Amino acid sequence: MASKKTPEINGGSMADISFLMLIFFLMVTTMDKEEGLSRRLPPIPTEDQKVNRRNIIQVKINSNDRLFAGNELMDVSQLKDKIKEFLLNPNDDPNLPEKEMKTIEGYGEYPVSKGVISLQNDRGTTYSKYIEVQNELIRAVNEIRDEFSMVTYGKKYAKLDEDRQEIVRKAIPQNISEAEPKDVKKR
Repeated sequence: MASKKTPEINGGSMADISFLMLIFFLMVTTMDKEEGLSRRLPPIPTEDQKVNRRNIIQVKINSNDRLFAGNELMDVSQLKDKIKEFLLNPNDDPNLPEKEMKTIEGYGEYPVSKGVISLQNDRGTTYSKYIEVQNELIRAVNEIRDEFSMVTYGKKYAKLDEDRQEIVRKAIPQNISEAEPKDVKKR
């Protein structure tokens, strides 16, 4: 009897096909780009410029995910209204931020709040609580911007053109300062 040989598979063409498939998937696959939270921090004060304590509200989250705003324990659902009242200072309360008359190009004179939101969390704070608080802070600023743009332009902030959005950003600045996480437990 004659011995039958098993035919060999040509490995060269398999390697070529595998290489082409690899190149194809590299070309058509998208990589997720991680982005951070965008923040415009307040300017660094010069030596002769002192920050008035009334212009800063401290928002702290402890390791038990408890929220303190201006030394008051509160629920996250109350934070937006607290921040709006702080930034707007509707009754010119001497304990809330000062307003400075600024000339905004394309708009004119407007009293701009000097309010700064200082956010600090504990190293034990959960990420979900941190993001929830961040969202409420941004929501407060966005609502103030929407109210200003509705009164001024009759449209919400997001629907304005870039020039008008710039005017609104100058009139209603978003000054959020984030401190390095540490132990912020309340006694």
